Formats: sequence, C-alpha cells, structure tokens
Amino acid sequence: MDGAAQNGDQLEKTLVRVSEKYEGRPGDIARGRELARDFLTRLRADRHVPVSDRTVDVVQLVVSELLTNACKYAPGPSLVDLVVAEDRVEVSVWDSDPVLPVPEASDPGRVGRHGLEIVMAVCETFEVRREPVGKRTTAAVPLAGEPGTTRGRTA
Repeated sequence: MDGAAQNGDQLEKTLVRVSEKYEGRPGDIARGRELARDFLTRLRADRHVPVSDRTVDVVQLVVSELLTNACKYAPGPSLVDLVVAEDRVEVSVWDSDPVLPVPEASDPGRVGRHGLEIVMAVCETFEVRREPVGKRTTAAVPLAGEPGTTRGRTA
C-alpha cells in the first residue's frame, strides 16, 4: 500500500476536526480565517493530507463569509466547526438566530450582500438547518480544490 493510500485509510478512521467559539467581537472574522488556515496547514504537515492551495483559500473565504453573517445578524455567540470528511472539508457555523438566510437573486448592481452567492458558487454543497436553538450553516469544499456543482438545501 502506498503512503497516500495509508494516509487516506488513517484519515477515514480518525475524525479530524477543530472547533472555536466566537462572541461577535472585532477581529473574530480574522481569527476564524486564521483557525481555518492553521487547521489545513497542520493537516498538510502532521497528517500529510493533500490539501490544495485553492482549498486553503476557499475554506478561509467560506469561514469569513459565514462567520460575518453570524456576527452581523445573530445576537450572542457563534461556533465554527471544521471537519475533514473523506475528500472534503466541511465548514459549519452555528449561530443563535433561527431565521434562515435566503440568497438574493444575482444582481451585479447591488453593493454588498453577496456572501451566500459566493459561498454557494465555490462549494460542493451548501445547507442551512434549524437547530433547537438557532441555525447551522454548512458548506463543503473539496480537498483537491476543484469545485463541484453546488447542491444547496434549506431545512
């Protein structure tokens, strides 16, 4: 068995994740991006997981957009979870606001409010789900860095 196959087998057996709580303070979004960058860098270095540069960039962007929405629209804390599942990184942000976001129709003349459009364009999957308290938004980014067709779902 080659090294890549062994790493893949080990990765499947071990849940690889990181979580961090945020309070909606100045700098939280930058800290969220740093969490994502450090997590993916450690996956490369410590576990020899082939994480593309594009994936590092896209995951940071997704964390930034989803955490921005949580800080902007939800009172109280938020939680960022990053999980490696098979061949992708799942970015999940929980916040206390039960109102589900609705992506607006594409409008090149609109200033701002393009975050969900961007996330949906660069991710394989996108899902928003109500929780007992608040909601959880989850997006998946392929480790190899090649975007797939986004499959969105709101529950």
